Amino acid sequence: MPTEFEMRRRNEKFQNDARSGKKPTHLSRQEKLAKRSPVGLAALGVIVFVVCGGVLFELGRLLFL
Repeated sequence: MPTEFEMRRRNEKFQNDARSGKKPTHLSRQEKLAKRSPVGLAALGVIVFVVCGGVLFELGRLLFL
């Protein structure tokens, strides 16, 4: 458990950050989730492969067959 002195220092830092316009607290879980992309990286890779891969396969078929 932090000592009284440590708590006072943290409270002072919190007050100074709040007064200077900085957001003194960490982001909440909901705020973090709101900033994340709704599509995962693996799903994005699959979508790009389907769209671009289809074009590449079609060009390969036209050129080599």
